[in-house]
Amino acid sequence: MLNYDLAQIFYEIADFLDIEGVAWKPQAYRKAARTIENLQEDVEEIYNEKGIKGLLEIEGIGQALAEKIEEYIHTGELKDYSKLKKSLPKGISELLEIGGLGPKKVAVLYQKLKIKNIKELEFAIKKNKVAEMPGFGQKTQENILAGIQLHKHGTERMLLGEALPIARQLVSELKKLKEAQQIEIAGSLRRKKETIGDIDILISSKNPVKVMDKFTSLSYVKRILAKGPTKSSVYLSSDIQVDLRVIDPKVFGAALQYFTGSKEHNIKLRGIAQNNGYKLSEYGLFNKKTGKLVAGKTEEEIYKKLGRQYIEPELRENYNEIELAKDKKLPKLVELKDIKGDFHMHTIASDGANTAEEMALAAKKFGYEYIAITDHTKYDRIANGLNEKEMLEHAKRIRDLNKKIKGIKIFAGAEVAILADGSLDFPEDVLKKLDIVVASLHSGFKQDKDAATKRVLKALDNKYVDIFGHPTGRIIHQREPIKFNMPEVLKLCKERKVLLEINSSPSRLDLKDTDIKQAIDIGCKFVIDTDSHAASHFYGLEYGVATARRGWATPDHIVNTKPLNQLHRYFRKLKL
Repeated sequence: MLNYDLAQIFYEIADFLDIEGVAWKPQAYRKAARTIENLQEDVEEIYNEKGIKGLLEIEGIGQALAEKIEEYIHTGELKDYSKLKKSLPKGISELLEIGGLGPKKVAVLYQKLKIKNIKELEFAIKKNKVAEMPGFGQKTQENILAGIQLHKHGTERMLLGEALPIARQLVSELKKLKEAQQIEIAGSLRRKKETIGDIDILISSKNPVKVMDKFTSLSYVKRILAKGPTKSSVYLSSDIQVDLRVIDPKVFGAALQYFTGSKEHNIKLRGIAQNNGYKLSEYGLFNKKTGKLVAGKTEEEIYKKLGRQYIEPELRENYNEIELAKDKKLPKLVELKDIKGDFHMHTIASDGANTAEEMALAAKKFGYEYIAITDHTKYDRIANGLNEKEMLEHAKRIRDLNKKIKGIKIFAGAEVAILADGSLDFPEDVLKKLDIVVASLHSGFKQDKDAATKRVLKALDNKYVDIFGHPTGRIIHQREPIKFNMPEVLKLCKERKVLLEINSSPSRLDLKDTDIKQAIDIGCKFVIDTDSHAASHFYGLEYGVATARRGWATPDHIVNTKPLNQLHRYFRKLKL
């Protein structure tokens, strides 16, 4: 919980400093924020165990930042942060959450047009004042307006990558209670939906009062919404509601099945129960005639009693999983442990936080057998993209790391920008010298469907493209996906053996689950990549795996479940 709060504060400090025109410090805060939000340990536990020395062992945390973390642990606030917030209008923070607006653009709007909040921004757009500003223009103004609408829609829901660590921290705290027997996350979070409305947690216990007292008195509870003997609801400091239910151990499985959902899945399952002479609810599976409880302790026994194989939570959306479960034809979904490598990551050569060597060592420690380092190309100037000469020199340095670091294979690649006309940022004589080419859309998101389709098809027809990176370019709550003819593009990917990326970045999760299912039906293959911009980002892999599972992907669909000696079957230029 503290990790999430601190990371958000550090990100906000970086943005505020950017607005004030402060040099270099924002980068240090952002690097620290990225590291903290991906830490597997709670910073407070690290501090309690080792003091400030332990904080200094965290990558990207120097003395000044360690002292700030220490201050926050002790006081629950940061004086510098409070000072910065007071120096700028309240609405500035909200402006920074809008897609298409970074700190520099917010600074211009604030300084030149005196815009301090979303309401004033909308008014300025209505009067066409934003489009008239240097560096903006009509198209940027339209993008900002679309970003405002997305922001309004998205403020009610939290990203999977934000909600899951919070829920796990809560579970970890509640597990310390000797009265807690079983404890599970439920709801849309257990089904790993890409955004979460609230967090549901179930506990089995014979002493619900003690459980509820502990839950409602946790330090990061901002407000108690309701407190009862078997259900309590609280609002956390991280602005999300959490509902906790205490369940009788005899029917914990029935409650877990019910509160996991989805609603449509449950309605269908209850109908099947009724047709078979049962009544199914959160309290168990009962014989309709006698009222006798026949199943409820585990989910597995409920599905078995209804003549179904166990259905994984990610599949419970009432597509046709219940029908397939009857014939025991559900796929064996890909798991986190199946992933053996990563083909998309960045270093300090472009916009990453770590060197190629640091990324490779961290990947080895993470358990990868192979990686591809794929820094940006020259079109992506904001991301410090490399030109042709710089990229080939960078590729040589990456390949040389294989002599230095044993136990992991390191490939030299690039994330090449797809230009507006569908050509690639590098010519073919450069692309053919790279081990792996990821082609991605980083601009032109407002193209009409026909133009976007032609653009993507032309790019993916290039014989040196291996992977279509974050294919729709969406950023959840900030940027809508580019609109192209998905079936036509998927068909070409299958024909040209271009791999589709499932990008694990919590704000992307691109391809989304429904697109993955469509691509599987067409016969495409995938890679699940982290798109890491720091070594700590590898831990985001689970979000990509979760999305792949929601799209019905098996290990056979995912190329980076294959061992190193099989990769040449999927990549034309790899030298193993």
